[in-house]
Amino acid sequence: MKEVKKGTIRAKIKKGDTVVFIAGKEYNRFDGNGKRNPARGEVIEVDPRNGKVKVGGANIIKKHQKPVPQMNIEGGIKEKEAWVNISNVALLDPETGKPTRVKYEVRDGKKVRVAKSGKVISENANTEKKKATKNADDKSE
Repeated sequence: MKEVKKGTIRAKIKKGDTVVFIAGKEYNRFDGNGKRNPARGEVIEVDPRNGKVKVGGANIIKKHQKPVPQMNIEGGIKEKEAWVNISNVALLDPETGKPTRVKYEVRDGKKVRVAKSGKVISENANTEKKKATKNADDKSE
């Protein structure tokens, strides 16, 4: 029987990050000249417990969906992103644009992600937008 992991599991890649494939099927994409051009994309979803991510526009699968009239679900062949092992992708360095590893540092009393080049990887735009709208809601009350 598979052992269940306990506690919080953290992934260094977050939703909204731009990543590039460093292994697997999407790494071996070639352009018209025969040069390797690994897939890049934004992380849509992260599953740290299983070590998987979904990257927009990469690893597209076709799902045959049966119609469910009671729930207004149309049938047909739907295309969607499949889960990819988190070890097959690497975060893009904001300074150089190349794949990089991430470490955590405490700067100005905050825990931040830092790339190999020393540049701080900014929090997701999604998170910043949520914080901005939350602050605006608090001020209006």
